[in-house]
Amino acid sequence: MVAYSKIVIAGGGIVGNSISYYLARRYSVPCTIIDPVGIAPAASGKAGGFLARDWSDHSPVGELQRRSFDLHAEQAKELGEDKLNYRRLEAAAVMLQEGGMASKPSGKKLEGLEWADVNVRGANILGGTDTIAQVHPKKLSNALWEYSQQSVGSKLVIGKVVEALLDKDGAVCGVILEDGSTIDADALVIACGPWTEAARNWFGPEVKAKIPRMMGVKYHSILIPSPRVLNQAVFFSGYGDPEVYPRPDGDAYITGFPDAAVLVTESPGNEEVRPEMVNRLIDATKKSSSELGDVPPHTKQSCYLPTTDNGTPLIGEVPGVKGAFIAAGHGCWGILNGPATGEAIAELLVEGKVKHVDLKRFQFS
Repeated sequence: MVAYSKIVIAGGGIVGNSISYYLARRYSVPCTIIDPVGIAPAASGKAGGFLARDWSDHSPVGELQRRSFDLHAEQAKELGEDKLNYRRLEAAAVMLQEGGMASKPSGKKLEGLEWADVNVRGANILGGTDTIAQVHPKKLSNALWEYSQQSVGSKLVIGKVVEALLDKDGAVCGVILEDGSTIDADALVIACGPWTEAARNWFGPEVKAKIPRMMGVKYHSILIPSPRVLNQAVFFSGYGDPEVYPRPDGDAYITGFPDAAVLVTESPGNEEVRPEMVNRLIDATKKSSSELGDVPPHTKQSCYLPTTDNGTPLIGEVPGVKGAFIAAGHGCWGILNGPATGEAIAELLVEGKVKHVDLKRFQFS
């Protein structure tokens, strides 16, 4: 028996689309996704897509992360590895010698390193193909949505939720959009990433006081076409600690230099790209790789990663409002933990209970 039949998901990112996917695949239940821009316009379309199975084992998200890593592999089989740019790979930590101009590569890389060869003074392998993988976040989000839309007729509405409608018993009965239109609903899932902060106002002051605030950490990134397909993600220590995720399509995704957490005022998909941050990424690349250092980026972008004050995601029911749920605040592991979060919320919506992960640590009162 389906607990809710008119499900609205506010937010078209990885979490919202993961929910819609599992509603469709596991339960044949359609939903309506509402987003101001469309599918994955913000961080879910601009993230790196790096996946690690066991890097959070001793944190609140450890169980969620392991489940989600396995679900990524399952999704790749269901939807197609090539379609998602999913693959297993290695990850390495590389220490750089800072100071001055980039030194010339010696022609001999440290053992275990595939392409990092400039200013390198040490390295160690962080994981292999049994625990490390990657996916293209935008392609994954699109594929999840495509499945939900085509298999059960889920709908995408371009708009912005500004208020939740509640019936006389305080249960969700719909939403009001910015243009004044309304959409009927008996369940509302808030999956707005850093813009979840605005959703705290949808239910009135009493409920707002119960929902922890949501901030955003701005990251810049660039995409460089590598001369060959590389197979090792690298986390550098030095020159600002950039991170490089080579992709199977030949691009190298490079990020780093995060801003401090702020209340996000920029709109999804229109985040300002600051030239000085792009230049820092380009400079760091030159100081770490002879293969990538001389190749100009074809994409320069920025996005906000959602985070709570304590860094733990919010996943579960909104206290005091029947039919209201929240799934946001995953920080730098949003793409990784999207599938397990989506699975858990779908289970709550349909069965009223979660079967695979314990959500108690992600709930609030």
